[in-house]
Amino acid sequence: MKVGVPREIKDHEYRVSVTPAGVSTLYREGHRLLVEAGAGEGSGIPDAAYRSAGAEIVTSKASLFDQADLIVKVKEPLPNEYGLFHPGQLLFTYLHMAANPALLEALLKGKVTSIAYETIESADGSRPLLRPMSEVAGRMSVLVGVQYLQKQAGGMGLLLSGVPGVEKGRVTVIGGCRREKCGAGRPRTWSIGHCDR
Repeated sequence: MKVGVPREIKDHEYRVSVTPAGVSTLYREGHRLLVEAGAGEGSGIPDAAYRSAGAEIVTSKASLFDQADLIVKVKEPLPNEYGLFHPGQLLFTYLHMAANPALLEALLKGKVTSIAYETIESADGSRPLLRPMSEVAGRMSVLVGVQYLQKQAGGMGLLLSGVPGVEKGRVTVIGGCRREKCGAGRPRTWSIGHCDR
């Protein structure tokens, strides 16, 4: 199979869908890997690393889409990518189509078979491809919250980590726990570096 790895074009998206290790594994299994020039740049992975792993570096996004049987992305295609798909092509990425009817329509019209990472379930009902993203978002939420607590952002000027003589801030997360980590629906309260159950 010819697998295409395009460079992500969504604002502030720096990830790449396949690492050189993934390229190497797929290449050894007999697949042809087409990686768009600069696809790994945002993640600090140079084209040479992909080339060494067995990928062909393609300088044209249109050419990559035209040749590939399977397109593997990180984020959903954007409108200027809709016309690059061809009938019978496979797409594997986060799609979140409920919020994007135009994307759904474009993929249906283009006769593209699409598999959304967020819909893949393990036998136990968990979503292994969605879990890491949720964990990253959960950790980032505290960092974003800290920014909004700063005076210059209109916050109360609270320093969550505290300083000598000043109590640490506390954060309460409601509905932010996986069932196996804490009881379903039970709020958790954290101070930085400590979790109360």
